[in-house]
Amino acid sequence: MNFPIQYDEPVFRPPSEGKAFLIQVTIGCSNNLCTYCDMYRSKKYSVRAIADIESDLDKSAAYFKQMGYSPKRLFLCDGDALGAPMDVLVPVVQKINELFPELERIGIYATAQNMLDKSDDELSLLASMKLNMAYLGMESGSDKVLHMVVKGNNQSDMIEGSLKVKKNGWKLSTIAMLGLGGKKHSAEHIRETIKVINETSPEYFSFLTTMALPGTPYHRMVDRGSLEMLTTKELLGEMKEIIAGLRPRLNPILFRANHVSNQYPLGGTLPNDNTQIVQTLTSWIDQTPEGVFPPMPSSM
Repeated sequence: MNFPIQYDEPVFRPPSEGKAFLIQVTIGCSNNLCTYCDMYRSKKYSVRAIADIESDLDKSAAYFKQMGYSPKRLFLCDGDALGAPMDVLVPVVQKINELFPELERIGIYATAQNMLDKSDDELSLLASMKLNMAYLGMESGSDKVLHMVVKGNNQSDMIEGSLKVKKNGWKLSTIAMLGLGGKKHSAEHIRETIKVINETSPEYFSFLTTMALPGTPYHRMVDRGSLEMLTTKELLGEMKEIIAGLRPRLNPILFRANHVSNQYPLGGTLPNDNTQIVQTLTSWIDQTPEGVFPPMPSSM
């Protein structure tokens, strides 16, 4: 029996949502200007009609019932579905809870702007309905780097939005991108990323490795020589310095570096495992030759 719904592809989700049932609430990304990203460049941002979303949910529920399966996790796509208005999110999440009573949580990509645009009451209401796991592509804590890559929000927004969702019952998973600022901004990228992560203390923190994807403005900057990419040794050095500096203010952090772009899987709990992780990274750095760059994954 074929799965009964069709997705507007491509569709993306975090590595930790690999077993989650995916439902598209929005199409594309509301910003869609980040210079390094090609995920949603083929799409125009839109919020799907409630009737279409609910139809997908009904068909999926019938499919799962026939298969004798009830999903435990659900992830709302596309790029920042938290940007959808409450008069879409609330009925959709209500229906999700009605159809899938065994659901443990609902996750969602969110920008700092999404978080800031929702009121405390709105965020609290969504959290009470199991929509309580936000994935923030912070990328960098540096305003210079965020401006360079046209992220759309600054450090202050990242901190305020992160603390806002946590205050209202959400768990937060924050992503930073190794090497995003190139060699010129590497020191600031490290310093300011440490500052934001310590201040916001996301429950989960992970790294991606920056790749200059063909066709993106970021790739053109590299081609022109206006941005110098970091070698594998230097990327590991960034990770080492950031981990060494993390002393989360509010709660421990579960750390993972297991994205397809990362050459080596790594994880632990911060700050308890800082020393061990730094020692591992030091060993990897010592074994890595100068002048080599990480391979481009077959898919991102």
